[in-house]
Amino acid sequence: MRTLGIVVLATCFPFFSFGQVAPKLAPAPDPGKELRTVTASCGQCNFGLPGGDCDLAVRFPQQDGAEKAFYVDGVDISAFGHPHDKDGFCLALRKAEVQGEVVEGRFKASYFKLLPPEKEGKAR
Repeated sequence: MRTLGIVVLATCFPFFSFGQVAPKLAPAPDPGKELRTVTASCGQCNFGLPGGDCDLAVRFPQQDGAEKAFYVDGVDISAFGHPHDKDGFCLALRKAEVQGEVVEGRFKASYFKLLPPEKEGKAR
């Protein structure tokens, strides 16, 4: 019976990780603020941002049609699993729903929900 429980847990565990909200941030979006869907990934590995370590970044479309990436404050790159896992931030581009603001060139997150991985979007 114990083995069955372990098998069920191991089988279902990956499904519990989809659509997770970052710890230490608001558990739900603020209805009074814009909720944006952005691309999230490792700033150094996939967005070409400067730095010496892997850090979470988001990429926003700009008014001129270009996209610009910003490091994220308030969410650690490993908050949703190991960054080098198959769908981790260093190996994949992921979609996220976010709220917050850019302050001094960094995105200060107040809400961050990672969406389930898509078939495309592999960075490497």
